[in-house]
Amino acid sequence: MSVINGVYVALGALGLFVFLSISVLILTWLERKTLARIQMRMGPMIVGFHGTLQPIADALKLVIKEDILPSWADRRIYWLAPLAVFVPALLIWVTLPIARDLVLGNLELGLFYIIAISVLSVLGLVMAGWSSANKYAMLGGIRAAGQLVSYEIPFIMSILAIAMLAQSLDLREIVDGQAKVAYILVQPLGLFIFFTAALAELGRTPFDIHHAESEVVGGVFVEYSGAHWAVFFLAEYINTFTVAALTVLLFLGGWRWPEMPFDGAAHTALSAVWFLAKTYMVVLGIFWIRGTFPRLRIDQLMSFGWKLLVPLSFVNIVITAVVLFYGWPLWSLTLLSLLFLGGTVWIIVNNPGTSLERHTVTVYSAGSLRRPASSTPVEAGQVASASGE
Repeated sequence: MSVINGVYVALGALGLFVFLSISVLILTWLERKTLARIQMRMGPMIVGFHGTLQPIADALKLVIKEDILPSWADRRIYWLAPLAVFVPALLIWVTLPIARDLVLGNLELGLFYIIAISVLSVLGLVMAGWSSANKYAMLGGIRAAGQLVSYEIPFIMSILAIAMLAQSLDLREIVDGQAKVAYILVQPLGLFIFFTAALAELGRTPFDIHHAESEVVGGVFVEYSGAHWAVFFLAEYINTFTVAALTVLLFLGGWRWPEMPFDGAAHTALSAVWFLAKTYMVVLGIFWIRGTFPRLRIDQLMSFGWKLLVPLSFVNIVITAVVLFYGWPLWSLTLLSLLFLGGTVWIIVNNPGTSLERHTVTVYSAGSLRRPASSTPVEAGQVASASGE
């Protein structure tokens, strides 16, 4: 019986790897198309219908590309670093349910397991920076360590607030608790903290400071090429998909909000489709943010984490605890969350407490540039400069 169970586990792990690999191929194509749409381009169009086979072509190119090793690199750590980033990204999905009956191994302490595994990826980034024998890679590794350790605090605290609401660390129980009301309506502040900290954990725009090309020319990945660079790339997109799935499970009701009809296998299949549809909507939001916001400076990144998100995460825990302890209705938690969220947005927009001049860049809409110069506040010379003439 143990041999049969081992075979089932191996097949499940293989199926999970194939599912995530296909998801990464879809995400790369979807991101390129989304960014192209934002930037008024077409994106991939040549390989396959509307470029659908472009991710496969890119994967083959990376596999057969020459793999270069710096002569001064620490070989063992250099080769192990991509695995140290990839393996935690894969292990998280062991306990992430797609539907109530579609999970490799549900754990009663699933959230605790996810938090424990997710913090391990920073080790691989530091290993990559140290072993590359490159000062830019080392700077990227140090930046990654500082960034991930800083934003891990609000990330974990926002998850703990959800566990307090659901009174469970089991992801299926958390989803069941949102059968009538999703937690996004109860804790909008928690969603803001979780999603922002998760973007920083992923190292995606505007928090991609540890591999900023304009400053550290690629950061920890600068000396990697070919298949080993592709492993970092694969882990990044798996983590992106993981964050989107966690957002759906913790705040958007998973597969249960609203409740799906039918019973048995039909209900499971429809629940999985609904869950994946929500997940891809969150992924599109992540891609939209990349195409919209500029990269933060390193000092802005750390200040935003320690001066705003960390205190805000403790506030979120306190107001959740007060509402639950005194038995207040959940709409009171919604009001408190919206109050603090509104204050947070005001702080971000107005940036009080600084005397720095903020108007370093002036942004004009495309419509204002198309109008005659006499009808707009933009001078003719500025129009010509903006249009590249």
